Parts: sequence; structure tokens; C-alpha cells
Amino acid sequence: MDVIGPISNLGEWVLANLNPIVFSCLTAIIGYILYKIVLSQIRKFREQGKLEVSLAWTLTRLIKWVIGFILIASILGQFGITLGVISGLFALVGGTILGFASINTVGNAIAGLIVMVNAPFKVGDRILFNNQLADVENVEIIYTKMRTLDNVLISIPNQELLKTEIENFGRERTVRRHVKVTPGYEYESKDVEKALLEAAKKAKGVLKDPAPYVWITNFLDYAVEYTLYVFIEDIKRMNEIHADLYRAVLETVKKYEIDIRTPLLLQQI
Repeated sequence: MDVIGPISNLGEWVLANLNPIVFSCLTAIIGYILYKIVLSQIRKFREQGKLEVSLAWTLTRLIKWVIGFILIASILGQFGITLGVISGLFALVGGTILGFASINTVGNAIAGLIVMVNAPFKVGDRILFNNQLADVENVEIIYTKMRTLDNVLISIPNQELLKTEIENFGRERTVRRHVKVTPGYEYESKDVEKALLEAAKKAKGVLKDPAPYVWITNFLDYAVEYTLYVFIEDIKRMNEIHADLYRAVLETVKKYEIDIRTPLLLQQI
């Protein structure tokens, strides 16, 4: 097989386009250095708290695409390919992709942009979605990635996020939680309240300020519903604090010999 001819032609082409090739290499190197510098600045602003994690991630993706497009346009322009041809090529490719993309994919992409702009939650926040707690790890164009308390990574289509009610507990936010008990009418309300407040003091993670408090929240047929309200700020330990609070309530009502079983349910058994 004669390979001298193609090699000779390649050498002639390289010599004829030496300047554009050198310029293209320099452009690529400069573009890469520029991208690294901008990326370093974004990372620095994020570490200093001047940029939110989700916004920093979005800017990084956007800058990468912008710099990449500029580099491709500059390099192709050196070889006589005009900007009009490049734009037409990108339009053709983009149109083809959108043409074959499903409606759900386009809808998820639009929903992803809405989530990024409106920011109903941020990367690192703990949210309640579909009756389960999860930590937001990444907000992408099509999916939002979350990690459940079982350490399972789930990817939720962004359209689903816009359709579903989400409770955002944040990362460092004081939130109110509660525990309900239903002792009978024979117990003095002050004794029940005393026992519940004592339980709140024993539970680890419950804040002293704002102080816990107890309300009578309902009158049942055979019992009174008391609700103990407490405040916590360690969102990542919320379930652990709940468990400790329930345990403290159980131990305390036993100490004061308060039966928190609903009498009505006992009569039905």
C-alpha cells in the first residue's frame, strides 16, 4: 500500500496552514488557562461565602460552554470557516437534538432553569420530598440529585419538583418540631405540661432559646391532646433529635405515672 502520497499531502497541508495551526494551539492554551483562572476565582468566592454552591456550579457550567464555543469559533475561523457557517452548524445540530428530544426532556430542561433561577432550595439543603427526607447534592438541567437518609442517591426529574410540595429545612436554620400525647381527663394539665417540659430539657439537640412550650391542641372523646413544641437548629440530626425527644417523653411520663395511651383506643381493643 502506498502511504507516501497521503503523508506528502498531509505535510503540504500542514506547511500551508502552519500559521492557523499555531494560532489555534495558542488559542486553545490561552482558553484553557483562562477557564482555570475563572474557575479558581469562582471556587474562592464560594469558599468565602460570596457565592452560593448552586450558583457557583451554574456559573462554572455556563462559563465552560461559553469559552468552549468561543474557542471552536476562533479555531474554525482560522481555516476559513465563517461565523455564519459555524452558527448555522450549531443551529442545525441544536435543531436536530431538539427535534429528537422528547417533550418531557425539554420540559425538564425548562423546569431545571426555573429551579436554578428561583432557587426554592440550594445544594446542601435538607428537604422533605414525597414523604422522605433527602439532602440536595446537585441541581442539573434535567435532574436534581438528592441523597436520602439511607445513603441512596436519587435523581428527580425537575418537572416533578415543580409539581410537588417541598418542605425546605435548609442547613443552618432554627425550626420548630412537636410531639403530641393524649393522656386522659383525670390528669391535671399542669402536671402533664411539667412532665413534657422536663422531657424537652433531657433531649439532646433541643434548644433552650427559644424555649420549649406546651399547648392543649384538642379535646378528644376520652383524652386531652397536648402538644410539646421544641426548637432545633441541627437539621442534619433532626431524626436523631426526634427519636431522643420521644424517648425522653416516654421516660418522663412513666416517671410521673401519666398514661398517654388514648382510653378510647383501649376500650375498642
